[in-house]
Amino acid sequence: MQTSDPKADLHHYLKTVRASLLWKLDGLSEYDVRRPLTPTGTNLLGLVKHLAGVELGYFGDTFGRPSGEPLPWLEQDAEANADMWATPDESREQIIALYRRAWAHADATIEELPLDATGEVAWWPADRNPVSLHRVLVHVLAETNRHAGHADIVRELIDGAVGRQDNDLLPGADETWWTDYRERLEQAAQKQAGHR
Repeated sequence: MQTSDPKADLHHYLKTVRASLLWKLDGLSEYDVRRPLTPTGTNLLGLVKHLAGVELGYFGDTFGRPSGEPLPWLEQDAEANADMWATPDESREQIIALYRRAWAHADATIEELPLDATGEVAWWPADRNPVSLHRVLVHVLAETNRHAGHADIVRELIDGAVGRQDNDLLPGADETWWTDYRERLEQAAQKQAGHR
């Protein structure tokens, strides 16, 4: 049996989901990476921008290791949800570069501190502080995976692209198969709800 290093395992999965999230932007137009596709405005570039701030906050400020990156969308007087979308003045390249710098800053914290290192999450209530690097790593991994799931759905709505860059995991079915499959699910839902 192979031995496991919990910190290395968590860090590996965080790195994997980060790359998957950025992969969801590949091949899309500026409009498609920015357009809101849910009633709450969820969009691909906004998810990346949000997660850059998440990593800089949790792995930086929490452990007394501020990045020095200006994040005006997180200031007290910022517009609500300003971290969830890209303004016309913020390019895709700028936001992706910020996310990559956030990774580097977070990776340094993860690599340099032990899992039991403690910090303070300023926006969490007192009863949840102090917090360990282990807990923050699990929290950020969970949040990144959650938003990667949002990105999966948004990308599918844009152009039908599904799967992961390293492993599709989906049946190798054609468009007709998927149409029939979806219709079968719709019929089952309607039947259970008493609509048919």
